Amino acid sequence: MDLKKLFGYEGKNVVVTGAASGMAKSAAELLIELGANVYAIDINPVELNVAKAFQADLSKKEEIDRVIAELPQELDGLFLCHGIAYFPGRELLVQKVNFYSQKYMTEQLLPRIKEHGTVNFISSVGGFGWQVVYDKAVELINLGSWDEAMEWYDKHPELIQSAYVFAKQCLESYVTYKCMAPEFIDKRIRLNAINPGDTTTGLTEDFNKSTSPNGDVAEGEEMISNIFLKSWNGYAATPEQMGYPLVAVGSDIFSYMSGQLIYVDMGLTSMWTSGAMLQKENKSIEEISGEANN
Repeated sequence: MDLKKLFGYEGKNVVVTGAASGMAKSAAELLIELGANVYAIDINPVELNVAKAFQADLSKKEEIDRVIAELPQELDGLFLCHGIAYFPGRELLVQKVNFYSQKYMTEQLLPRIKEHGTVNFISSVGGFGWQVVYDKAVELINLGSWDEAMEWYDKHPELIQSAYVFAKQCLESYVTYKCMAPEFIDKRIRLNAINPGDTTTGLTEDFNKSTSPNGDVAEGEEMISNIFLKSWNGYAATPEQMGYPLVAVGSDIFSYMSGQLIYVDMGLTSMWTSGAMLQKENKSIEEISGEANN
């Protein structure tokens, strides 16, 4: 069996954001190995043998537009993987990077994506409980422009206070809301997201600092371990353990799968859900997801 043919990437044009490091870099390396023409975008230099690399700040519409103008007119897939950790005062920045830029890029590039193409996000277990904010997320998703979205964020400070969590919840809401929208389904363009558990990447130190109330790396590391690892005496994943599944999901192997939020977390979120259902049947999803994200 020819594995390159099985994956179906050979000779295809794909865009990978955040490709300078971490999960996205692992995904880009595998895509290159499988014969794809990779167009890589990151705020940092990309040191991979890609078709073309772009440096851009994806929190800025004008920089996104600049890159979009230089991408091929025909694309087969998007892998939108860029993201940042939260620190106080960066609430809006996190929304722009971790959600809105990805929505914007998807919709700007959608007319270029060929039939049976694929759009794939890296979300997070941090978006667990996305159903709680679904109505607000859909309200944001349905706005027509970048400027309207920025105005919406200004009017909803209570939602963006959760920063990273709300951005990921919006991303997951987008997948479920849009997967059967005419602009996707009429061309059989698939839309999915993976939701990684704790993973060691170049952002790990930032996540540790941002988790600690005091910005203490060691304290934040212990807190993250208590949430994601302690319950199963677990270990953090490697970037490859997330990047490779992402490539598989976007491949021809999964050619009939769309609208899925795939938790790659050794079963952690399933444990949260089943434990809550069995032991605390009177709890609402708001309470369950709130405990998971605290």
